[in-house]
Amino acid sequence: MKSIQADLAKMKKYCSIIGSFCSLSTLQMKVMKHREKKAHITEIQVDGGTVPEKVDWAYEHFEKQVPVDSVFAQDEVTGTIGVTKGKDFKACVGAWHPSRVQFTVARAGQKGCHHRTEVNKKIYRIAKSCLTGEGRRNGDTDYDITEKSINPMGGFPHYGLVNQDFVLIRGCCMGSKKRPITLRKSLITQTKRFAYEKINLKWIDTSSKFDHGRFQTHAEKKAFMGNVQFGHGRFQTHAEKKAFMGKLKKDFVAA
Repeated sequence: MKSIQADLAKMKKYCSIIGSFCSLSTLQMKVMKHREKKAHITEIQVDGGTVPEKVDWAYEHFEKQVPVDSVFAQDEVTGTIGVTKGKDFKACVGAWHPSRVQFTVARAGQKGCHHRTEVNKKIYRIAKSCLTGEGRRNGDTDYDITEKSINPMGGFPHYGLVNQDFVLIRGCCMGSKKRPITLRKSLITQTKRFAYEKINLKWIDTSSKFDHGRFQTHAEKKAFMGNVQFGHGRFQTHAEKKAFMGKLKKDFVAA
């Protein structure tokens, strides 16, 4: 403890820029089911106030969870930072080789997997986990009173189910599925009208994304189709099947 306080005192005296490392905690890694073995770690610069205030603020937040709704808010305009999808090696094949091509012409090389920053991403919704009582109905709206979560039927393709806090933004986002995305505060003064309008979502589509989804929830599908048996199923429960097969075995042995 004394060595930590000594290091903090040196930082307050000599440092001019303070940064804090942020990562997924061990508990969150246990919740994730995407085969990660290590947490994503990033360094965030602490701005605002004097250097001693920055050090004290970073020290107070050590090993503490910072929810997304404590940093961002609905209707706020943010920016996204990430790596785009890989598009393989691109090249032009022909008689014009580098001895004749001007230096201003784009040459062959990597396409995709580039570090990109996109701005003006408006936040449409910030909601709690669907596993909690507060976020159990994080997919319905004031106009759509169907009790449902943000997860579509069958989950999101190549991702699964979103069981934690989430942010719903306007527009597309760079990168492939499961790739980490960094959200940042807007660095420019917003002058567009869309940046100040209040968003009131009317409907969120939660139908299946694997096919031509028709139903919003499993309960809605069951109410419409009834107890449909796929294949050659004849038993409603495992207990019914076990009882029938046991009786059939006894009759076979007796015969």
